[in-house]
Amino acid sequence: MRITNDIRYAGVNDHSVDLFEGQYNVPNGMAYNSYVILDNKIAVMDTVDKNFTHEWLDNLAGILEDRNPDYLVIQHMEPDHSANIMQFMDTYPEATVVSSEKAFRMMRNFFGTDFESRRLVVGEGDTLTLGKHVLTFVTAPMVHWPEVIVTYDSTDKVLFSADGFGKFGALDAKEEWADEARRYYIGIVGKYGTQVQALLKKAASLDIQTICPLHGPVLNENLGYYLKLYDTWSSYRAESDGIVIAYTSVYGNTKKAVEMLTDKLRANGCPRVVVHDLARTDMAEAVSDAFRYEKIVLATTTYNADIFPFMREFISHLTERSFKNKTVALIENGSWDPLAAKIMKKMLSDCKNIDFADTTVKIMSALNDDSISQIEKLAEELTKEYVAQNGERANKNDLSALFNIGYGLYVVTSNDGKKDNGLIVNTVSQVTNTPNQIAVCINKQNYSHHIIKQTGIMNVNCLSVEAPFSVFETFGFKSGRVVDKFANCQPLRSDNGLAFLPKYINSFMSLKVEKYVDLDTHGMFICTVTEARVVSDKETMTYTYYQKNVKPKPQLDGKKGYVCKVCGYVYEGEELPDDYICPLCKHGTADFEQIK
Repeated sequence: MRITNDIRYAGVNDHSVDLFEGQYNVPNGMAYNSYVILDNKIAVMDTVDKNFTHEWLDNLAGILEDRNPDYLVIQHMEPDHSANIMQFMDTYPEATVVSSEKAFRMMRNFFGTDFESRRLVVGEGDTLTLGKHVLTFVTAPMVHWPEVIVTYDSTDKVLFSADGFGKFGALDAKEEWADEARRYYIGIVGKYGTQVQALLKKAASLDIQTICPLHGPVLNENLGYYLKLYDTWSSYRAESDGIVIAYTSVYGNTKKAVEMLTDKLRANGCPRVVVHDLARTDMAEAVSDAFRYEKIVLATTTYNADIFPFMREFISHLTERSFKNKTVALIENGSWDPLAAKIMKKMLSDCKNIDFADTTVKIMSALNDDSISQIEKLAEELTKEYVAQNGERANKNDLSALFNIGYGLYVVTSNDGKKDNGLIVNTVSQVTNTPNQIAVCINKQNYSHHIIKQTGIMNVNCLSVEAPFSVFETFGFKSGRVVDKFANCQPLRSDNGLAFLPKYINSFMSLKVEKYVDLDTHGMFICTVTEARVVSDKETMTYTYYQKNVKPKPQLDGKKGYVCKVCGYVYEGEELPDDYICPLCKHGTADFEQIK
C-alpha cells in the first residue's frame, strides 16, 4: 500500500488472535502496522508481532527491492511492535536502530543487548535527515509506556503516532472506526489522559495531513474528527448524550428493576439508554460506554457481604482508568442487609467530579411499591434535562431559572436571519420581579449587539461548571459575523425560534427587549422573560470558577509584557496602551495584568 510517493505500508493482518493483550476480544483480528520511508537513506518504522516475522520481512523485501534499509525506528517497545528487532538487525547488519534512551534499556531486557555499536538515541525535538525527508522526534511518555516517541515527517506532513489513534480490527475488516478505537483507547490508554493531552498540544503545532498509527487504518481525511475524539476521551468528557446501565442479577429481580428503569428513561426522552449485563457482555465494551456517556446507573446485589464479582471487576476497571466527571446512580438489592450501594460508593470515592444521584433505589429481594416509586423518582432525576430540552414536555414557566443568575458566565444567543450567533457575557442581572425583568450588557463592538438591537430578542444560556474551555473559545474569541458559532454543535430551539445550547447549561431564558440604555462602550438591554427552563441542578459557572478551573494557564515561557486574565492572550511590550483591546476576547486593559 502506498501512503505517499515515498512512504509504503509494510504491516500485517492477524486473524488468528482472539484476545489482544490476553483480555480484549478482537473478533475482527488486529493489524500490526509498519512503514517504510524511501529516500536517499531508508527508514523502517517499527516491526510487527513475533508470529509474522517472515511475512513482514517479505513485505520489506518487496518494498526495498535491491536496496538495504539504513534505519529501524522503534517508537514503542511493546512486543507486538518490537518483537522482530533482532531478526531485522540480523537480516540487515548495516542498519542502525533509532529510539529513545528508555527504549534501549528495554531492548536489553527483551533481547540481552541494547545495540550499543549500532544505535542512535533520540529525544524531544531531535531530527534525522534521510534526504528530502526530515524526521522530527517527539517524546510521548506514558502514552502509554514511558519510552514512547512519535515521529513527524515534515516533507509529506505525516505523523507516525505509535499506539495513538489506533484501533482493534484487521485492516481488511469493514467496521466503524470510532467504536473499536474508543474501546481500544479506553481499555489501553485510558488511564493516561493527562499525558495524551500533553501530546495533543505538541501535535497542534504541526501541519499534519496523514496519521500513521501502529494499529488500524492510515488516517488522511477529516483529521479534525479523530483529533476531537481524542481530545474528548483524554479530557474525560462525555462524548455522547445518554445513560449507561451496568448491572448484575442473580435471580432476575435486579434485572426487572433495570428493565423498568430503562423503559421510564426512554419514555422521559433520554436520547440513548445502553444496558450491559456484566455477566455476559464484553467487559471492555461496557467500560468504554461508561466513559462515552454522561451518566451511569450501577445496579447489583449484595453478595458475601460485598458486591457481585462482575460488578466489582467492572468498577475496578473504571477506577483504574481515572473515571471522573460523571453522574452516578445506584440500585442495590439484598434480602436482609443490603450493602451494595455503600460498597459501590466507597469504591468510587477517590474518583474526581462524581455526582451521585439523590435517589438510591433499595430493593429488598423483589420489587414492591416502595422500590418502584424509587425507580420512578430516579428516572425523573436522571432525565430532568432531557425533559427540559423537549419543546412539548418542558416546563416553560419555571422561573426558578432566575435563581441561576449571579456573577456568572453566559452564552447569549441570537439570529441575524441567516445563521445562529452567540457570545460570552458576564453581565446579566435580574432588575425587577414584578414583572420579571432581566438586564443584559453587551459590548457595542460585538456583532450580537447589532443583531439584538435589530431583532429585539435573545436567549441567555446559564453556563454550568461542566462547560469546557472549548465553549469559551467558540463563543468568546471570534465574531459571529465571520464564523459560524454553531458549526460543530446542533442547537435546540426555544419557542422564540432562537438556539439554546444542548449541553453545558443549567438553565436558559428567552428574553424580549423592552428598553435599551446606551452606556458608551456597551449597551444595556432591559428585557422581559418570555420563556424559562431549568435544565439541570449543576452549579452556575462563575467568573472565579472559570479563572481557577477552566481557563488554561498561559504559556509565558519567559515572555515580558501583559497577559489577558480572561483568555490568556499575551501582549508583548513594555507598556500596554490605555485603549488596547484583546484581539481574542475583546476585553480591555482592565482585564490585563503585567507578567512578573
